[in-house]
Amino acid sequence: MAATAGDLRSPEDLTTALATTGYLADDGLATAAFLALRMGRPLFCEGEPGTGKTSLAVALADAFGLPLIRLQCHEGIDASQALYDWDFPRQLLHLRTLEAASDGGLDADVAERSLYGERFLLARPLLRALQESPCVLLVDEIDRADDEFEAFLLQILDENTVTIPEVGEIRAARPPLTVLTSNRTREVHDALKRRCLYHWVEHPGLDREIEILRRRIPGVDTELAGQVARAVHALRESDLLKPPGVAESLDWARALIELDRDVLDAATAAATLGAVLKYREDIERVARIGLDRILEGRAP
Repeated sequence: MAATAGDLRSPEDLTTALATTGYLADDGLATAAFLALRMGRPLFCEGEPGTGKTSLAVALADAFGLPLIRLQCHEGIDASQALYDWDFPRQLLHLRTLEAASDGGLDADVAERSLYGERFLLARPLLRALQESPCVLLVDEIDRADDEFEAFLLQILDENTVTIPEVGEIRAARPPLTVLTSNRTREVHDALKRRCLYHWVEHPGLDREIEILRRRIPGVDTELAGQVARAVHALRESDLLKPPGVAESLDWARALIELDRDVLDAATAAATLGAVLKYREDIERVARIGLDRILEGRAP
């Protein structure tokens, strides 16, 4: 049976709950998430890509048995994509049905009012979170959205309610557990951050990354997990365009298992480097540094 937020008495309790999902939080992140839960505040997680920010929201939903509602931000996102829209094809079909049934005597005002009921409302992630709460609302990569969308989001976070002119007010019975993430491609405004508890998410330390590999990939050899983690840590210190995150560590370890390898040597690393590095320039830089040096865990 999933735990509930009310069951938690300390950050250590949350660490234990998250660990049941395979997510290993450090003390700082567990404390920030625990306080966000207890205080009913959104949690703003900022950090390099691949540090587990998005995975935290997924783990929270799993740990508490809550639905996860994800809003993926992007350049140009607006309220209709995030909040609600109208099902125009169904509205058109409904209108044609009314016209056919009225035999030319359709009242325009009545027809218009019937077109804007809840059955024609398409709930986007923010509205769904208000309707379906308790839930976990993930606002992913808020730094990709623009200033206008941030201002719109402020009202939702403040009031946990929205008014749709044709329908009326929709208010969350309980505020959703909201996690916002940012890769810091731009600075998010202070007004948004002030409404949240903030935590900078670091890449895991070596021991914790080894444990993550062991938890998330059942049956992985402890020595292989250590080799992958040490190599990935060296790669992160190698001035790459896109340092690998935990997801890439997991992909690399899984690739080695699929190849039936229990040791990460230079030849195998060269053949599987595409699982962990995603830019040609990074692969070339690693070749110049030397894979042997990387596999020893020694950064340049």
